[in-house]
Amino acid sequence: MAHQLLPLSLLLLVQRLGIASIFFLSGRTKIEGWFTISDSAYELFRTEYAGVPLPPEFAAVMATVSEHLFPVLLVLGLFTRLSALALLGMTLTIQIFVYPDAWPTHLSWIGLLLPLIALGGGKVSLDQLLLR
Repeated sequence: MAHQLLPLSLLLLVQRLGIASIFFLSGRTKIEGWFTISDSAYELFRTEYAGVPLPPEFAAVMATVSEHLFPVLLVLGLFTRLSALALLGMTLTIQIFVYPDAWPTHLSWIGLLLPLIALGGGKVSLDQLLLR
């Protein structure tokens, strides 16, 4: 009965949109203009995110590109499992190396990502359209 009121595809769509917005908005804070990574973003990776075991310039580029690419793919429902897995990797990296005390927030992100990894994007996704 509950699945008729809240179809799985609706839940997966809401999860995709919710987690995509979190990462996309974070990515937007790291750029200037069309897509120039800001000096402040590089500084952030040199200082506050210094615990990440990657060179800061490389980490800044990878994070900024990822925070733009994977959310867009999630909104489209394209490569949903891969995109959610990539954002799960980012979440775990942030949790372990940057903000270990922010586990309640990160746990809520993981709660949005794991069903997408397990189930995909649902019926309202380009993945579903391409699989037909």
